Amino acid sequence: MALPATTESVPLWWPVQLVSPQKSSLTALTVGAIGVVYGDIGTSVLYALKEVFGSGHVPFTPDNVYGILSMIFWTLTIIVSLKYVVLVLRADNAGEGGLIAMLALASQAVKDKPVLRRILLNVGIFGTCLFYGDGVITPAISVLGAVEGLEVISPRFVKYVVPLTLVILFCLFWVQKRGTTGIGKFFGPITLVWFAAIGALGVFHIAANPAILLALSPHYAALFVWENPGVTFILLGAVVLCVTGAEALYADLGHFGKKPIRIAWFAVVMPSLTLNYFGQGALLLANPAAVKNPFYMMAPDWALIPLVVLATAAAVIASQALITGAFSVTKQVIQLGYLPRLNLIHTSAREAGQIYIPSVNWGLFVVIVLAVGMFKSSSNLAAAYGIAVCTDMLITTVLTFFVVRYRWKYPLALCLLATGFFFAVDFVFWASNLLKLFDGGWFPLAIGAVVYVLMGTWKDGRALLNSKIKADALDLRGFLDSVFISPPARVDGTAVFLSAAVGTVPNALLHNLKHNKVLHETNLFVTVRNHEVPWIGLDKRIEIERMGHDCWQVLINYGFKNDPDVPKALQQLKGRGVALDPMSTSFFLSRDTVVPVLGEGMAPWREKLFAQMHHNASSAADFLNLPNNSVVEMGSKIEI
Repeated sequence: MALPATTESVPLWWPVQLVSPQKSSLTALTVGAIGVVYGDIGTSVLYALKEVFGSGHVPFTPDNVYGILSMIFWTLTIIVSLKYVVLVLRADNAGEGGLIAMLALASQAVKDKPVLRRILLNVGIFGTCLFYGDGVITPAISVLGAVEGLEVISPRFVKYVVPLTLVILFCLFWVQKRGTTGIGKFFGPITLVWFAAIGALGVFHIAANPAILLALSPHYAALFVWENPGVTFILLGAVVLCVTGAEALYADLGHFGKKPIRIAWFAVVMPSLTLNYFGQGALLLANPAAVKNPFYMMAPDWALIPLVVLATAAAVIASQALITGAFSVTKQVIQLGYLPRLNLIHTSAREAGQIYIPSVNWGLFVVIVLAVGMFKSSSNLAAAYGIAVCTDMLITTVLTFFVVRYRWKYPLALCLLATGFFFAVDFVFWASNLLKLFDGGWFPLAIGAVVYVLMGTWKDGRALLNSKIKADALDLRGFLDSVFISPPARVDGTAVFLSAAVGTVPNALLHNLKHNKVLHETNLFVTVRNHEVPWIGLDKRIEIERMGHDCWQVLINYGFKNDPDVPKALQQLKGRGVALDPMSTSFFLSRDTVVPVLGEGMAPWREKLFAQMHHNASSAADFLNLPNNSVVEMGSKIEI
């Protein structure tokens, strides 16, 4: 059907539509944030320090251990504490966060600069595409890193690590269709236990060598960089593993709010991570052989099996949060017009954000199985990890500059100083990770590139299709005036015609007049428009214009996080002179078949790809929540 893929900006003061009937307590939100927001970064202790010292570039000397620990601590401080927690969390879009929300803010801030706006949109969408690459690597490396604890228990378990990882991942993806409402309430407490456990392990080993805490001083990091500039540049690709998952701080802003996220970080997460990393450092000073898996070798023998179980649970929770994020991001980009409609299932009657997208779920699983099969260990996956994360960090910093400068109107010098510092830090980490490009870094980039091609093809194809429809369309008001000169027979009930553009005649109306030769008593010409804001309140949902002869032009507005529901939106017309009876209302849709032809459009292969994507798009009736027993679809062919 010819549904609009247009995104129009609307004022940011439009009221937010709340989806939660009651506000949770600060404690509950903080515990929830620990489970959902920090699961990914919480499991980084499984592999980050192991990769730094396991690279073979750094000899085991006290000065080097102190230098690396200082680098890790200050990386956490600068990138997570200062950049994300202090600065980026301020850039909320009507209470929502994430790259899509930041992109919407930045693009609106420069809407009077069309060329710059187009560049920012492309950069932001590419960053969103890289999220899917991260969505493949994170579950693979987290679960593999957790299960590899079996190798510490006994070398006989080595051959079971990959198969067990795949079984755990399959179970994780299989339960997605049931939703996370039931098990989600355990995420926070389990992850809280995880942070308590890793903090306690760190304290135990720090107690044996309290001097290791001197590495909190930045001069150890500075001294290491001064004496080993080349080695430092190489090692940054492994050091950055300690902040993987930092983007989740901003992405989950709308779920928990700034205060709970900040409290969870400073009160629980950062202290626990710091204690564990420093405990691993103390262990390595005492026993350099522990480098093969310093995290698990921190634990006494009796605690190994419980620790493996707890680590696996934490890794599964971290993966769950990312999978849920993939569903949410996909829904948003669909409504922004960058992907075709996909089959979307709500898994909770109470939580609007609880959704399941089968194609995304099993697509991720297939590629994750491929990643685990190709790389086989968390160390090998660590080579693939980092490029996508650092690219997204860079993009976030760039978009933040435009928000701070053009949205918040801060002086240019201050904007350059604030974001320029973080850009320099992000760029150095990103450049270091480029060294891993041929060792596996290409993998998430390839995933992001494939998704980017799909999104770009769909966006450009929709623009071509809409242009063709508009070029061939008739003016609605003029058409109705001519029809009612000699009106056709009128039948009882209401007809709702879905139209791609306001003020044009829907193909479904032409087909209805041609084949049925009747008009309904009441006719609504409805256009659904999605906007670059997260939420649009109910008081701005409907715009209506009287066309005469009991015909109405209706515009329904949605933000990219609203759930489209056309029948529910049309109920607002009751007080505006149009009363709808669901039992006598029919919805007419045009199901367009796209036919690629040689011309000035896209490259032939892209037109064929778009035609296939258009053909495979899920039902518009389902996407718009139309009642199945009241939908009439009429087909037509459109050449592009």
